[in-house]
Amino acid sequence: MTTLTCQHQAIRNIANLASRQGSRDFSNTIRTQADFTHAVIGGGAVGLAIARRLQQHSPSASTVLIEQHKAVGTETSSRNSEVIHAGIYYGHDSLKTKLCVQGKEMLYELCNRHDIPYNNCGKWVVAQDVTQAQAIEKVHAFANSIGVPTRFLSREEASRREPEVRAEAGVLESPTTGILDSHAYMTFLHGSFEDAGGDTALGAKVTRIEAPTPTSPDWKIYTADPQDGNAEAEPITAEILVNSAGLYACDINNMILSKERHMQPFYAKGNYFSYAASHPKPGVLVYPAPVPGQGGLGTHLTLDMGGRVRFGPDVEWVDSPSDYTPTSDPSRFRAALVDIKKYLPGIDESAVALDYAGIRPKLGKLGAVGAGKGFQDFYIKKEDGYDGFVNLLGIESPGLTSSLAIAEEVYRLLYR
Repeated sequence: MTTLTCQHQAIRNIANLASRQGSRDFSNTIRTQADFTHAVIGGGAVGLAIARRLQQHSPSASTVLIEQHKAVGTETSSRNSEVIHAGIYYGHDSLKTKLCVQGKEMLYELCNRHDIPYNNCGKWVVAQDVTQAQAIEKVHAFANSIGVPTRFLSREEASRREPEVRAEAGVLESPTTGILDSHAYMTFLHGSFEDAGGDTALGAKVTRIEAPTPTSPDWKIYTADPQDGNAEAEPITAEILVNSAGLYACDINNMILSKERHMQPFYAKGNYFSYAASHPKPGVLVYPAPVPGQGGLGTHLTLDMGGRVRFGPDVEWVDSPSDYTPTSDPSRFRAALVDIKKYLPGIDESAVALDYAGIRPKLGKLGAVGAGKGFQDFYIKKEDGYDGFVNLLGIESPGLTSSLAIAEEVYRLLYR
C-alpha cells in the first residue's frame, strides 16, 4: 500500500489510515480497535518475507513493517555472500536445517516464477588433509541422511573442471547450492507486500514497547526518527507483534521480556575481499572444510551475479553492530590470503582488495561463558506469557536462504 518515512507523525498517519478501514473479524481473541492486525519490526529479508506472508493471511489483514533505516534490507541481508545454501551443516534437529532445506526449494521456485536473478552454480567443499577429509565425509553422511544431494568428485574430474582449485584430500560437491541477487529478491518481497495492502514505516526506530494488559489488549509500539531529533511519536497498536530486528533483535527482546529472559547480543563482523584478476577464476563456489568453533564457514570463494569472484568473510568479534567499515588491519588481510591460497594457490595477491563488511547477529544468555561462539540454532518462538508475540533471535546465515520458510514457520506458530 504505502512506504512512508517516519518524520514527526508519519507513522501515526498510516496507523490512522488502517483504523479508518473498518473493524476486522480477524483475531481468535477479543476483537480490539488496534491500528494494525500485525506489526513486524525489522525490514531485512526475513522481516519482509514475514510481513508479506502475514499480509496474505486474510483480506482483512493490516500489517505494518517497521524499519529504523530509510530503506529496507540495508544491514545483514545485503552484506553477505548472497549464497543459496543447501542446508548441509546444521544438525538433524535444528531449525536451521529444516528451514534452510525448505527455504531453498521455496526460493528457487519463487525466483523462477518471478524472474528474480539467481545462478544454481553449485559448491565445492575442499579438504587438504586427513582431518579435513573426515570433516567432509561427515558432511556427506549428514546430507544423505536428510535427503540433500552431495557427491565426492574424483581427482580427475575435479582437475578437469577446476584445475586451479587445490583439494589435496578430496572434493565434496553440493549441486543444489547457488547464488542470488539479494537486492532484487528483497525488492520483490517489498513490492509484493505493499501490493497486498501492507504498509511500511521507514526511519522508525523502536524506542519502547508496552505489552498487552487486560485493560489494554493490544501491543503499543513507540518509535522515533533518529534523523529528526529522536522525538518519540505517539504509539501505534497491533494485535500481533513479530520481532525480526536482526542485529537489534535482542534489544527488542529485552524491552519486552522479564529480566531473567533477557538475551545478550554478540556481533561477528566479516570482511569481504574483491578480486580484480581474470585468472584464476573458478566457476563454482569453493569452501574450506568446516572447522568447529571458528564462528563461520571459513574464508570462502563466492561469485556474484556478474561472475566476479569475491572472498570472505573472515571473523572479527566486535562490540557494536553499527560500524561497517572493512577492517584495514594488515594482519587480517595476510591471514585471509593464507586461507585463500590453501585452496587457490595461483591467486594473484595484488588483485585482492578489501571490499565491504557485514555483521552477523550471534546470541547468548546474559553472563554465559563463551556465549555467541558455538553453534546456535535459530530462535523462533511464540513467547509464553505474552499473547501474540513471536520472537526471532540469532537469525544469521542461512537466514537469507531460509527467509520464505521462516515466514511460514511464523505463520504456523500464529495460525495453525
